[in-house]
Amino acid sequence: MGQRSAASTSPFGDPRKFDPKFKGPIGKRHCTDILCCIIFVVVILGYIALGVVAWIHGDPRKIIYPTDSYGQFCGQKGTPNENKTILMYFNILRCASPVVLINLQCPTTQLCVSKCPDRFATYLDMQANRFNNSYLEYYKQFCKPGFDKPQKSIAEVLRDEDCPSMIIPSRPFLQRCFPDFSTRNGVLTVANKTEFKDGIGQMRSATDLRAAANGINNVLDARSVGMKIFEDYASSWYWILIALFIAMVVSLLFLILLRFTAGVFFWIFIIGVIGVVGYGIWHCFWEYDSLKGVPGADLTIYDIGLQTDFRVYLQLRQTWLAFMIILCIVEVVIILMLIFLRNRIRIAIALLQEGSRAIGYIMSSLFYPIITFILIAICISYWAVTAVFMATSGEPVYKVMANTTLCKYADITCIPETFNTTNVTKLCPGAQCTFAFYGGESFYHQYILVFQLCNVFIFLWLVNFSIALGQCTLAGAFASYYWAFKKPADIPACPLFSSFGRAIRYHTGSLALGSLILALVQFIRIILEYLDHKLKASQNSFAKFLLCCLKCCFWCLEKFIKFMNRNTYIMIAIYGKNFCTSAKDAFFLLMRNVIRVAVLDKVTDFLLFLGKVFVTGSVGVLAFFFFTRKIPVLTDEAPALNYYWVPLLTVILGSYLIAHGFFSVYAMCVDTLFLCFLEDLERNDGSAEKPFYMNKTLLKILNKQNKPRTQ
Repeated sequence: MGQRSAASTSPFGDPRKFDPKFKGPIGKRHCTDILCCIIFVVVILGYIALGVVAWIHGDPRKIIYPTDSYGQFCGQKGTPNENKTILMYFNILRCASPVVLINLQCPTTQLCVSKCPDRFATYLDMQANRFNNSYLEYYKQFCKPGFDKPQKSIAEVLRDEDCPSMIIPSRPFLQRCFPDFSTRNGVLTVANKTEFKDGIGQMRSATDLRAAANGINNVLDARSVGMKIFEDYASSWYWILIALFIAMVVSLLFLILLRFTAGVFFWIFIIGVIGVVGYGIWHCFWEYDSLKGVPGADLTIYDIGLQTDFRVYLQLRQTWLAFMIILCIVEVVIILMLIFLRNRIRIAIALLQEGSRAIGYIMSSLFYPIITFILIAICISYWAVTAVFMATSGEPVYKVMANTTLCKYADITCIPETFNTTNVTKLCPGAQCTFAFYGGESFYHQYILVFQLCNVFIFLWLVNFSIALGQCTLAGAFASYYWAFKKPADIPACPLFSSFGRAIRYHTGSLALGSLILALVQFIRIILEYLDHKLKASQNSFAKFLLCCLKCCFWCLEKFIKFMNRNTYIMIAIYGKNFCTSAKDAFFLLMRNVIRVAVLDKVTDFLLFLGKVFVTGSVGVLAFFFFTRKIPVLTDEAPALNYYWVPLLTVILGSYLIAHGFFSVYAMCVDTLFLCFLEDLERNDGSAEKPFYMNKTLLKILNKQNKPRTQ
């Protein structure tokens, strides 16, 4: 009764009137937050419709294949360019223009070819050797389709770019012809030549070509790295999977061993911290004493003022005295916390051990993160595919590419079929109607940015819902374990499957509401990050300060919402109430036990942090030695890589995610058992009618016991 009366005076709400027949997650429950459930379903249907529209209008081939000046794909099967897989620039010297970076399009004719040129040649040379059929036929393969015998003058052909004014020895790179650069004695050359003749007979340097090629490379460098990374994945994926399997086994073993080692790990760490701080105190005293009588050591920090060399302060006795006082305060605080919080620490360790025991009885829970991973993978895949199709939506848009900057028609849209009949070619000699990008004027194309933002927001909502579903499912399963009076005999059959069914059938709306709130905050954070990126070059200090404050506030808000959502889903899984009621009950329950919450949270975070570091570090070190060929036995088995860090980072990240997946189950288990433990304390008194459901270790720590039942 003392427990209840103490709770009733709490400023954080009175304990609820409990059902005396309560023995775990309520089976008879009703649907909650139905309106939000309906909105959630409608949004999903709308999202599917958006994906269908994007699929109808989009074409990923626009990313996969290079596009020539006619809007045709190089290397696409079933087209005249099927065997022409490489894009060639007629006059690559123009690619040094700033237009390349502005429009991502080089202002010269681009043609699909089957192979890159392997020699120097110019159109003027071809005319001089027009009776040499082999020379003529070789050069003509790099001209526009249909160009046979020139009916125009040389000036007209070069102006209209029917043929390239020159060809340069090139190599295919990212399905594009780039000059064959090399270095000889520190001098840049192209096909072993430092100079070459351009299309009008002038001598040009190889460095001019380098500037032009760099104009394109600035756009394509990222794709180059991407191709090499893809090659590394293709040659090392088998070993990456083996490393991730090892990470899974190590994570599982760590969780099983926590039943026996949780307390050992924690107290070893605490004793180590006390010992390190104690050594620090002794070292500071030794330094303080050794500086006694040293000239200048008795000066104060105020006397020497601000110094950029920190070592100056280490020559003062006052510095070491200050360090010693600070460390003494830290040591005293740690010892006092251990003295006054020892029972709460013991409770936290007992709950951690009980969590390991619960997972041992419900082993299927360890593999539930696979379902969450599949759901999130589906969300990511659908979001990415939809984003790609929307980004490639529309028909080819052609614009006027002028050779001079004085052309008033430059950069306006045009129609290739009728371009030669307009007066643009007369007013702007050499101007061409070339492919620029994909777009359109329909409602869909005008609001493509809005649809992309909707794609991001709904993606966040669905991902958070997938996580919420997993948390609610696991909470229901572990609550079934806690409220089983005789373990494991009273644990219901298939607790994980039953909990999943309850969450989907009754609480989709509640989970969607919690996910929506979190998605809104995350979406605002993304917008703030975008604004911060745009304002980096700004000189407005107040705007930067305000943005920094907003980012910090929304980061804290996101952490708080995640914490509250997690505990809310536990209450939903147990009692089956709506989101707001469950959030209120969880909040007041935690506030009535705020110290226990803080201790358990920190002890759990510490042990799981150790586990993640152990799994990620051990597997990462093993992968490093393997991929860098430093394991003699496996040297021949290691694949040849462009970047060894590609599979290494993948293994490290994958190991961390696997460990996080396993440990998230464990953390959810501990949090669920903790809330059930608090409910158990407030609900029951150990009598035969209301016995405690906690284990004997917790009863012993709390000096409580269950009274024997009368026969």
